[in-house]
Amino acid sequence: MPDPLAWISDELDTLDALSLRRHLQTHEGPQTATLMIDQQSFINFGANDYLGLAADDQICAAAITAIQTEGWGSGASPLVTGHGHSHAELEKKLAEFEQTEAALIFPSGFAANVGTITALASKGDMIFSDEKNHASIIDGARLSGARVRVYPHLDVDYLENLLSQAQPFRRRLIVTDSLFSMDGDLAPLAELAALAEKYDAMLMVDEAHATGVFGEQGRGVCEHLQVEDRVPVRVGTFSKALGGHGGFVVGSQALIDWLANRARSYVFSTAAPMAGSAAMIQALEIVKAQPHRRQELLERSKQLRQSLKQQGWNTGTSESQIIPVYIGQPEPTMKATQYLKEQGLFVPCIRPPSVPEGESLLRISLSFAHTPAMLEQLIEAMREIRTKLVT
Repeated sequence: MPDPLAWISDELDTLDALSLRRHLQTHEGPQTATLMIDQQSFINFGANDYLGLAADDQICAAAITAIQTEGWGSGASPLVTGHGHSHAELEKKLAEFEQTEAALIFPSGFAANVGTITALASKGDMIFSDEKNHASIIDGARLSGARVRVYPHLDVDYLENLLSQAQPFRRRLIVTDSLFSMDGDLAPLAELAALAEKYDAMLMVDEAHATGVFGEQGRGVCEHLQVEDRVPVRVGTFSKALGGHGGFVVGSQALIDWLANRARSYVFSTAAPMAGSAAMIQALEIVKAQPHRRQELLERSKQLRQSLKQQGWNTGTSESQIIPVYIGQPEPTMKATQYLKEQGLFVPCIRPPSVPEGESLLRISLSFAHTPAMLEQLIEAMREIRTKLVT
């Protein structure tokens, strides 16, 4: 009997030949500034644990206490019996932190984006999406049934031209990351807000990589650029700087009520464990009480970017704790990653389709938990790569 999946092996061989095949790696122990893989310890520049909270003692203790009082599994979707006390308390604390009327938590950041976009736009509407938006935004736009127009990265003039031709559509939705996950640069949110107001469009901003890091209070790039009151739909995650898991949306009470009724990834997903919400309540308290974490993180990021540029590396337009080092083609980028691993440094190689063809890169992700000595080791290794592998 022929194997209907035989084609997969050929496709995997093709990925191998192009240096594009991914392999799962299993680490042991907690996610910290160091990572244990195959019984070898690496300095971890691959995680999005920007504030060093993924293994924080207070956060872990909050989760353990919640398990003892609320159990583990939530048992059902939120609209049935799955919405527990810790879920409700986290949503209340989130709204207070974000200074909005209400908040809604999702099982993941991916679910938050897909659910929100498909609840806000559908057939007869038009969505405008930055070409470097996260995959969850891209997939949400595709699933919505709306017409989708992708504008060049950060190009507000191009976007305005698209908006000027979109008045016949019922609703218009502009959606963007605030801090782009591969390039580390910031969206021009003030200009986007002005265009949304001019052309009667909704503006949705995903703060996944910025929550906890940017803004005086840690609310993200919307706060940093002082446009919070001009962005009616703000999305975030707990899985980056807050060190946890899940996604959320904050905004008006009407928005949250609508999403609770119409966001399919919310309505038809079992609620996340309540212990996770209890942990994130504690994480929010740390973000509020310890601003030095984000301040020092951004200062170290600036210093590292300067050091890499002095060596001749292209770090693009990064302004954040995400520092891309553009190498170009997959094969030399893989060689650079392997060399770093041999030096005890875990730095991911990012290749298509995660980035466009010709933009393969090393993605350096900084954490407050990284010490100056760790950064010096990375800088020295990058200098060696520059002379041994790239030039």
